[in-house]
Amino acid sequence: MHVSVITVGMPKMRVTLLVLRFRRIASLQCRLVRMLLHPELFYAFKITRAALCRLITQFDTYLRDFVDPPALRCQHRISFQIQRVRAELSLRETGARRDMTAPIAKLSFWGVRGSTPTVDPTTWRYGGNTPCLELIAPDGTQFILDCGTGLRMLGNRGTSPATGGASETHIFVTHYHWDHIQGIPFFAPLYAENNEFHFYSYRSKFLGRDSLKQVFEAQMAVPYFPVDMSAMTAKRKFKEVTGGDTFKIGENEITTGWLNHPQGCLGFRIDTPAGAVVYATDNEPGNAKLDQSLRELAAGADIFINDAQYTPEQLASARRGWGHSSWLDGVRVAKEVGAKTLVLFHHDPDSTDRIVDTILRHAREEFDSVFAASEGMVITLGAPGERVEAHMPGSRTALRREAQFRAHVCGVTEGGHAFQEDTVVNDLSLQGALISLRHTPRLQSELQVSMETPGVNGMQHMQLRGYVVRIDGGAEKGQIAVGVVFTD
Repeated sequence: MHVSVITVGMPKMRVTLLVLRFRRIASLQCRLVRMLLHPELFYAFKITRAALCRLITQFDTYLRDFVDPPALRCQHRISFQIQRVRAELSLRETGARRDMTAPIAKLSFWGVRGSTPTVDPTTWRYGGNTPCLELIAPDGTQFILDCGTGLRMLGNRGTSPATGGASETHIFVTHYHWDHIQGIPFFAPLYAENNEFHFYSYRSKFLGRDSLKQVFEAQMAVPYFPVDMSAMTAKRKFKEVTGGDTFKIGENEITTGWLNHPQGCLGFRIDTPAGAVVYATDNEPGNAKLDQSLRELAAGADIFINDAQYTPEQLASARRGWGHSSWLDGVRVAKEVGAKTLVLFHHDPDSTDRIVDTILRHAREEFDSVFAASEGMVITLGAPGERVEAHMPGSRTALRREAQFRAHVCGVTEGGHAFQEDTVVNDLSLQGALISLRHTPRLQSELQVSMETPGVNGMQHMQLRGYVVRIDGGAEKGQIAVGVVFTD
């Protein structure tokens, strides 16, 4: 059993909700017990602010949504300060489990689709929001990379009562095409005066001085949007940068580089004490000078996020000149510059989950450490030399019913070795299952599942193909719980 505490602001008093969480859920609904504690009792328990924040970090998304602030008449405001505290505490706790002194950075993917958002069910697994990433550096500095529709999800991830002090966030915008700026009007933290944002991008030859500010104002101008930027009460500062610039933010060094894309595009490298992250979306190979700029930016990166919108065949024909790359070009660059992990990004809106699965499989045949960017995916970056860890979101797996079905599972381990074992499917839904395994399969790899299920005419055999989306500790020693989404 886990205990979580969350404080909410009521019209006339402050109330603390004590939520008891049961890990083992016997039905489709969580069994929650909510208690209202008098503030004096809360004080009597001597729970410090740090302890409270630490507990809040354990309060997962589903349960935060269950305790609905508006229904409780909370006076809540969006504050990035508390969100950053939660993230930083989470990073520190993760680091403490691995190495008491190792710096930890956390990279979250809020939007991974290119060109235009999608709501097609066939793109559900990887996600349909346009580009937006968040990096929490070991020193607690928060970086946001691009402002696509994923930015709205980032802004809505949590609410809290307003707290004193300002919260600063640094936002890097690679270029001014719609899919990289369209989340700005819907980013709730910009409407809270206690927040402060620093925006960085280049001066466009088409717009001149204050290009980024002009772009933001134009997309919210009459008749395109009901309110203009004056409705945003957060402090906003704009800084122009150009390719080849290097500057420091906190303990982190930022380097920029030009990429080959129509009307211009910047790539960003963030060197943190935990390692280097390179964000190089929207680039097309073929320009020698800009190809070299990309390689210099990505040299030795721990995480190299590269445009993979098209297949090599598409890029060689009708899509040439549109400013995008392929998985094969990303692999070639990663190999040449010694990047440790490649993340395929900016998926084409017409690429279904199965198409992205195929692209990922081809890339993994050529390069060992590859992930396909997935909405909600989190990559934890540790001290130099340590293996990069990726985690898929539990919120993207469906509610499941308890089951006890015998199954035979075939797959590939993290080390690339084939395995097969007999096991039991513990929970099952139309979309996926939770399977207990002794082997640890590679995240985003394919599993073949042969399962016996009861039917009208006795036991029936089902042949299913699944996709690993989550790996957790198992209920029994020596086993892990593997979350699978069925693709066939």
